[in-house]
Amino acid sequence: MSILVTGATGTIGSLVVQGLANAGAEVSAFVRTPGKQSFPTGVKEVVGDLTDVPSVRAALSSVRTLFLLNAVTPDEVTQALVALNLAREAGIERIVYLSVIHADKFTNVPHFTGKHTVERMIESLGIPATILRPAYFMQNERMVQQVIQGYGVYPMPIGSAGVAMIDARDIAGAAVAELLRRDRAPAPLPHRTLELVGPELLTGESVAGIWSAALGRTVAYGGDDVAAFEGQMAALGPAWLAYDMRLMMAGIQKFGMRAEGAADRLQAVLGRPLRTYADFVKEAVAAS
Repeated sequence: MSILVTGATGTIGSLVVQGLANAGAEVSAFVRTPGKQSFPTGVKEVVGDLTDVPSVRAALSSVRTLFLLNAVTPDEVTQALVALNLAREAGIERIVYLSVIHADKFTNVPHFTGKHTVERMIESLGIPATILRPAYFMQNERMVQQVIQGYGVYPMPIGSAGVAMIDARDIAGAAVAELLRRDRAPAPLPHRTLELVGPELLTGESVAGIWSAALGRTVAYGGDDVAAFEGQMAALGPAWLAYDMRLMMAGIQKFGMRAEGAADRLQAVLGRPLRTYADFVKEAVAAS
């Protein structure tokens, strides 16, 4: 029996596949396009789509453990609920689901509320699962790195409430640890929820300062205007996604993204210190 990883070609999914393979687990990578990515030796590529029930059913028929990661799409909730129902149908009792921090608090943000809906299904049906709730990914900054370095402005309107940004590698590390723990247990394990946060609270101003230090020149914070941010995002992608991101940023400005004691708990799971934002920025600048 093996572990099925959905979203296997994405930022988190690819790291999870690599981590599981490194640990000697039998891994199946669920992909929409065959041959799109080179996986580690021994990883089985399974072609399908989370909106295609027969392909999901077939993929789940020969696995024991599921890592469920749904991309932010208009039908994200449908994809997740179908996958979970099919997993129950297949008798799978070892699941790790990637949600988002404060899914119950950012109630007007579509992809947050969507993930909260999935969490409630898992809990109400008593599905043996770990729910991972990560904060803002440091790797999100890659899409604005050229703006930061080219124009000296940090454009993400994260405000001043405090965001415990987390490196995607630490998120993947937690996912791998939980998948292995569940897969190797002699019986299904109790429900568990983990808030995944980085080691420090960051603000728009402090992030700009970190980039300034790494680049050796001033980087200014672009401010809290979420309407302008939506306009910039809409020029790069779908309008629905730009508006979703605007609502998320407004929520971050209001509530922040933090969880008391969660960083220490995550470090215990990983068995090592968490990566800092300054470490991430140094790597990003060196690679540019």
